[in-house]
Amino acid sequence: MAAKEKNIFDIDGKQISLDELINVYKKSKTKKQLRSKAETKRIDEQKLKPYQAELIKLQKHLEHTDQKMIILFEGRDAAGKGGTIRRVTRYMDEKHYRTVALGKPTEEQKTQWFYQKYIQHFPKAGEIVLFDRSWYNRAMVESVFDFCTKKEYGDFMNGVKGFEHDLVRQGIILVKLYYSVTKDEQAKRFERRKNDPLRQWKLSEIDLQAQEKWDDFTITKYNMIKQTNAHDTPWTIVRSNIKQLARLESMKVILNAVDYEDRDENLNYSLNPDVVISGAREIEIMDAQVTSTGKFIG
Repeated sequence: MAAKEKNIFDIDGKQISLDELINVYKKSKTKKQLRSKAETKRIDEQKLKPYQAELIKLQKHLEHTDQKMIILFEGRDAAGKGGTIRRVTRYMDEKHYRTVALGKPTEEQKTQWFYQKYIQHFPKAGEIVLFDRSWYNRAMVESVFDFCTKKEYGDFMNGVKGFEHDLVRQGIILVKLYYSVTKDEQAKRFERRKNDPLRQWKLSEIDLQAQEKWDDFTITKYNMIKQTNAHDTPWTIVRSNIKQLARLESMKVILNAVDYEDRDENLNYSLNPDVVISGAREIEIMDAQVTSTGKFIG
């Protein structure tokens, strides 16, 4: 009884047990953490707004000059492509942009020219089209999972630079973004998807195999960037472990791709070298990894 009494406390005239105090403390701590997390998210979203305002100016410039823009969002599963696209387009005029996320090809599409299903979604004058995965599906997912033949893969890799060169030559502004996430961070994001009912729809059968095929994807990524990075159609690599930084830097890359009117010169458009690097530099880094460790890291 005496031991029990030691665990009872008189607070403002109320008898409260130690267990109750611990529960109150835990609940208070959880609420503080949730408030802190929500506040951090709100601040992060506020930091994006000046750049989102610039994206509206860019969009208007394209509309007034009848220019066309294509932005490719590529990278591993759970690398943050979808979240970035949502932030990029959040305040844009819906009449002048489209997001395209194509599923697996139909039987009819399998008989067509490979690029045909993508070309039908290309922008008209004054429009931006954002591809959430693009024709590079053939170089990544289709290749790793043997959804295409070796010949189909080889034909794509041999012809894609010429295809993209023609797009640029005809005046299309082409931005190619590859989102690079570490293996541990990808695993955490997959775990979050499994346990969050609002995110479970994102988890596909291919996602579940992504960790097992990590090295296969890494080698395929290396070959893709090395062979398809060109002066007029370069890759930009975005380190996306920290989603907020990846989103902000992606907006800068897009804004820097167009010489639009009324740019706010007070904003910082310089790219963070810890987050954004060129495709050529990524190849140098991956080559160095092989030299020092005998294999690619990611």
